[in-house]
Amino acid sequence: MKKLLLVMAVVAFSFTANAQDFRAGINVGLPVGDAGDGYTFNLGVDLSYMWNVSEDFNAGLSTGYSHFMGDEISGFEIDDASFLPLAGSARFNASEEFVLGADLGYAIGISPDGNDGGFYYRPMIGYNVGGNAQITASYSGVSVDGGTFSSINLGVNFGL
Repeated sequence: MKKLLLVMAVVAFSFTANAQDFRAGINVGLPVGDAGDGYTFNLGVDLSYMWNVSEDFNAGLSTGYSHFMGDEISGFEIDDASFLPLAGSARFNASEEFVLGADLGYAIGISPDGNDGGFYYRPMIGYNVGGNAQITASYSGVSVDGGTFSSINLGVNFGL
């Protein structure tokens, strides 16, 4: 994990372009796959800092918080699960309106006890609605021992 963070930091700070972009956002999602059986929905917040590598390509770092709401099945209450993702990010401006991107990294397991986290991935598409606002659709996943916490998400983020 330390090596992954070091590599991400070196890559991020090696970009010398002038333009930078700090963004924050919120999203809501429907758990799918393994998580769809025991969780009702997912809430998340996102923070990213991007460097302009070229006219149409940005790269940077992202983090946030993702919370899966546990369900009740046959009288048994499933504990909520939460993660803190730390990832490298890439965004490609396909047009003035559309952005394609991906986040790859590690999600630290916060809750419940025994949640050790795992490999984090999140492909996304964004639509610029004007000003600094962007509507996003994404699929996020955290590969943990015994399964995957994944969700299909819809959100909004803003340039700060």
